[in-house]
Amino acid sequence: MGGNRRTALVVAPGRGTYGKGELGSIARLHGARFADVIANFDAQRRERGQPAVSTLDGAERFSVATHMRGDVAAPLIYTATALDWLSIDREKYDVVAVAGNSMGWYSALALGGAVSIADGFRISNAMGLNSQTHGPGGQILLQVVDDDWRPVPGLRDRLLALVAAIGTRPGHALALSIDLAGMLVFAGNEEGLAALLAEAPPTPGRDPLRLAGHGPFHTPLMVGSSDKARAELPVSLFGGPAIPMVDGRGHIWRRFSSDPSEVWDYTFGHQILAPYDFALSVQVAVKEYAPDVLILPGPGDTLGGAIAQALIGIGWQGIGGKADFMARQAADPILLSMGRAEQRALVTG
Repeated sequence: MGGNRRTALVVAPGRGTYGKGELGSIARLHGARFADVIANFDAQRRERGQPAVSTLDGAERFSVATHMRGDVAAPLIYTATALDWLSIDREKYDVVAVAGNSMGWYSALALGGAVSIADGFRISNAMGLNSQTHGPGGQILLQVVDDDWRPVPGLRDRLLALVAAIGTRPGHALALSIDLAGMLVFAGNEEGLAALLAEAPPTPGRDPLRLAGHGPFHTPLMVGSSDKARAELPVSLFGGPAIPMVDGRGHIWRRFSSDPSEVWDYTFGHQILAPYDFALSVQVAVKEYAPDVLILPGPGDTLGGAIAQALIGIGWQGIGGKADFMARQAADPILLSMGRAEQRALVTG
């Protein structure tokens, strides 16, 4: 049935996606089929004196204090994503490109073939620990779209201007961290974050949300993490991608023309220290490769809204708002979330 294969863009999720509902999912969904891969990841953890992925996934109850910490969250998320990736039915889907959100870029490197699945775990595991090497600070999430996921006129620009102004004040660090289309994540030190909470204009939906356990990712405050990554994770882990990879600038790393040392330099430089434009990465990927569907591997499916909002932002296939997107999902789903049982069945065969 090779001729009937549908083309797919695969988008790897980032931090905050392995939650209470995902506890035990790695063993349940993958334990039998991918025992050898899980054993490799467990061995890598034990070599570093860390609790195994199997132990963490098999915990009796979900602990925010433990499971949301970078050195635990990152390997769990990578494992769930990588094993979901290996579960995609390639008779049904031809993956034409990969992308990721923030930490999901490390997963995308493995999905795209620029690093091996085992080395992708090594990178994600190391960066989970490294991501905790930073000064005080964190991230705040603000919504910039209305109930139909359409941009609130002028709100994004007002927020970006406010953040730029706060960032210039003595002792204040604040900058855009991740652009999630309908939501913006800002990161900075405690002074910068406090000023943003005090001065942000009213935004739709929820109040500004401080992301638990997150550092000031994708800002210059992460320079310690970048330095550690370059010292610890050699360029020899990297090769050219087998599948095009779209990064957090909207840059496409193409087959045969991507220098592994440049991928390494981006991954442990710009990607850590500068904003991650997730919305742009999705928009560039769909415009360049026109996939039939977008596949979101687990854990969870919380990135689905941001993917939909990125598509709405460019009116992809006439999808102009949340109502349009939901109607499309009901009739002929364009986004297949592997964290949802009924959509997972369509992807794994």
